[in-house]
Parts: sequence; C-alpha cells; structure tokens
Amino acid sequence: MITRFFIFLFKLNGWKIVGEVPPHIKKAVVIAAPHTSNWDFIYAMAIFRMSKLNVRYLIKKEMNFFPLSILLKNTGAIPVERNKKQKLTDQIIEKFNQCEELLVTVPAEGTRKRVEKWKSGFYYAALGANVPILPGYLDYKKKEGGFGLPIYPTGNVEEDLLKLKNFFAEKTGKYPEKFNLEAIRF
Repeated sequence: MITRFFIFLFKLNGWKIVGEVPPHIKKAVVIAAPHTSNWDFIYAMAIFRMSKLNVRYLIKKEMNFFPLSILLKNTGAIPVERNKKQKLTDQIIEKFNQCEELLVTVPAEGTRKRVEKWKSGFYYAALGANVPILPGYLDYKKKEGGFGLPIYPTGNVEEDLLKLKNFFAEKTGKYPEKFNLEAIRF
C-alpha cells in the first residue's frame, strides 16, 4: 500500500524509469547512488515496484519493532544483526546462498553525507556470492532513475570500480555537493 503512494509521488513529480534488470538475473547486489537525500528511498521503492522487482534492503534488527515492522516488511526490509560476530558481508553472502532469487540494494556510500570512500561490503558480498552488481541510480537533474548494465566482479577491484565510476559520472543527486565521484574506491 505504501509503495503505491511512492509511485504516485514519483509520477506526480515527473520522473521516468530508464534501463531495466535483464530478466535472466535472479540474484544481484543493487547499488543505490548517488545517495544524498531521504527522497532516494521513496523514488527507489517506486522504481522497484513499477519495474515489478522484489528488491530487498538491509536494516538493523533493532529497527524491526511494531508498528514500524509493518512498513519495513512491506517495503522489503531484511533485518540483520550488526553486533553479531559474523560480518555483515558474510550474512549477505549467506542470504544469497539460501535464496533462489534475491536482489538486495545497498547504499554503497553508507550515508547521505559526502564521503571520501565507499563501503566495500557490497563488492565483496557480490564477489563472494558470485552475483553481479547492478548499478541503480536516481538522477535528479534529468528526473530519471533506473539501472545500468550488470557488472560481474572479477576480483580486480580497481578495474571493477572504474566501471562503476564511469557509470555514475553523469548522475546528479538531489544535493550534488554531497556526492563525491572520487569516493568510488576502497
């Protein structure tokens, strides 16, 4: 129900979807960038639902309480334990290994603020689970969002991140000063 409202806002504000997830891809880590505003979540959810994709996202287990848990469940949240001895990356790989289909979105920047380097977990989760990375984006300048071509991590971090850097080079966040293209490194 809430995602219908997100779709309404997406359309009302004149946004469009560009690109699609190839139908043969059933598992992937979806990058969400530039991530500079709380609006990113709303528009991304609208794109996922309009594209008929069941994209999930990670939240702290502590956030999964009633009544918030209803909203979180309906929007695809996967509660994870961050204080567990097992690394979050290993938990993501484990989720991929348990599922026939799983698209999980990760804000690689880790925050809406300007960062000097991206978090590396998304990359190592994709590499460890042997799944592609799908660049997902919102471009506020063009009022469009969607997906780029899948990137299959090779283990050559510099080369793989250069592909992401090239993809995101022309994307504009809601607050452009908060997106640092040079931060696409570990």
